[in-house]
Amino acid sequence: MDATTKRPDRKKSPVYDCWLNYRPINAPIADAYATFCHSITCVGTSPVIESALSELAYGIQSMLGITPERTQTFQGIAIGIVEQMDGIAFSETENIDEEGYIIKRHKQGFIIAGKQDRGVLYGVFAFLRLLQMKTPPEKIERAECPLNKLRMVNQWDNMDGTIERGYAGKSIFYKDNRFSEDMEIIRDYARMLASVGINGIVLNNVNVHHYETRLLTDFLPDVVKLAELFRRYGIQTFLSINYSSPIDLGGLPTADPLDAAVQNWWCEKVREIYQSIPDFGGFLVKADSEYRPGPFTYGRDHAEGANMLAKALKPFGGIVIWRCFVYNCMQDWRDLETDRANAAYDNFMPLDGKFMDNVILQIKNGPMDFQVREPVSSLFGSLKKTNQMLELQITQEYTGQQKHVCYLIPQWKEVLDFDTFAKGSGSTVKRIISGRLFPQKHCGIAAVSNIGDDANWTGHILAQANLYGYGRLAWNPDTDSRAITDEWIRLTFGDSDKVMDVINDILLSSWHTYEKYTSPLGIGWMVNPGHHYGPSVDGYEYSAWGTYHRADCHGIGVDRTVETGTGNTGQYFPPNAEMYNNRETCPEELLLFFHRVPYTYRLKSGKTLIQHIYDTHFEGVEQVKRYRDSWLELKDLIDTERFDHVLKMLEIQIKDAAEWRDVVNSYFFRKTGIPDEKGRTIY
Repeated sequence: MDATTKRPDRKKSPVYDCWLNYRPINAPIADAYATFCHSITCVGTSPVIESALSELAYGIQSMLGITPERTQTFQGIAIGIVEQMDGIAFSETENIDEEGYIIKRHKQGFIIAGKQDRGVLYGVFAFLRLLQMKTPPEKIERAECPLNKLRMVNQWDNMDGTIERGYAGKSIFYKDNRFSEDMEIIRDYARMLASVGINGIVLNNVNVHHYETRLLTDFLPDVVKLAELFRRYGIQTFLSINYSSPIDLGGLPTADPLDAAVQNWWCEKVREIYQSIPDFGGFLVKADSEYRPGPFTYGRDHAEGANMLAKALKPFGGIVIWRCFVYNCMQDWRDLETDRANAAYDNFMPLDGKFMDNVILQIKNGPMDFQVREPVSSLFGSLKKTNQMLELQITQEYTGQQKHVCYLIPQWKEVLDFDTFAKGSGSTVKRIISGRLFPQKHCGIAAVSNIGDDANWTGHILAQANLYGYGRLAWNPDTDSRAITDEWIRLTFGDSDKVMDVINDILLSSWHTYEKYTSPLGIGWMVNPGHHYGPSVDGYEYSAWGTYHRADCHGIGVDRTVETGTGNTGQYFPPNAEMYNNRETCPEELLLFFHRVPYTYRLKSGKTLIQHIYDTHFEGVEQVKRYRDSWLELKDLIDTERFDHVLKMLEIQIKDAAEWRDVVNSYFFRKTGIPDEKGRTIY
């Protein structure tokens, strides 16, 4: 994109460019930058390098008011492939992989290089990020490579333009069962993703319906166009598929993965796709879950179902990503032995080592469904002979739906840093999904995106931080939450100390604040069924989905111990198993997930369980009010559009949090008859 590119109307809004706004630098350091930003030399060419070159020129012009000259000889900045560049020794790049980059001071300027063109692009975005943050030239040098091989976003977009669990408007990809014609918006999304190192995208919802099934046929030419666009930004294209496509598209009587005709149909279909998209990534599959078809329909297991597709993709280098939320774990609410939390482990552990090496199991962070708090899935560490990747949810299905500020980076850091003890101390989730603990050919991290066609992309401006932070964590899961937060604030709002302090305080405490006024101590749910917004304590209590809190007049929680409960604690390695199994050593934030506890039980704080529920729900509302009051102090430091937007969202959050407080506290007061020790109003 050059600096003269015409922008669509929504780009007139200051919220549109997110962290890529490249605001003018008026500080004295701009003069230092000008000494090397006046010219660009590009060594080598490819669509990705052209994107890097264009982005670099655009960023420099926007920040410094300089239109850099394109030169053949090095005068300021040089970008390109390492082996084609002068000024870089082999020893400086031997530890950089194919996606890594080096930014090196050379003469009076800088070299930005990668072993492949993706690395060049990532290096350019890193360089521009450092300029945006006014980094002194002597501190710009660095060499980095991603720790995760696959760093993906999953779009849950439907071709009618809706987005399943989307809270930021309609799809930017589809409208009225056709592809969008606004390629510029999609290109800007590709820029945003590439800027934080995302290298894969699934273009459609995992629940694949009539029109989406035809992405493999009628709409394949449109997929080709999007693949070409994303390819320019180093992003590989994947599709979610309908497992019964051989029936729906091929006219076959079955989709049995062991049927020869079905296998041949998929082989031919895959061949057709790769003829049009040579770098096609592969398929994401949700099967045998929530009424979706799959191998269970034909008496086959997950490995047989996935391997059939893997065989078709393998000659072309494609992969199958098989979601582990693919079990129909439905039960009668009266059944106290069946446990949804056990289902993924019970379904997939017997199949460890039976999947082909181009199959990846995509495992949700917890055993339930993206709750505000749940334990890490016991599959991590248990699967030792199977490729696996972590699945997160950027979109805030159960965490305020982008009306509430709920910054999820601290939650994800806890997941990534969780020690499974699979091979002793240090067997963290981040080491598993990066392939550093067990030998895996394919591995990484994926997340359900939170964007739509709202002018600010994410519904709530502060929810942009979740998308940014996900990309930065996917690139390097060792990064500190505070460092990511500081980065995003400075890139998005500038470097005012007051702005930094206020937004940091809001973001870094917001997950715990949301947890305080919603479901307590890991029990989860308590939401309105279907749309999942707002409180309904018994909303899922008598459903078939295994989503129970089991509250009565005496206590609350699910007994998942080995001795008297569902045995879920036994799925973990020691010492985690013992820690979770013992009520006294179980982390209190997960107490009600693993144990049934009387309301009079005293927590480590000295409070009874019921008083803890009352107190935290009152505290959560007051915390959101403090967010509002702190935000008001930024009135003259932030543009009116963004200031007014966040203020409006915080007012909504205060109202909704109060509703949560009153519904939950009243429910338990009526259930127990135990009054609040502090005499506050409970209805």
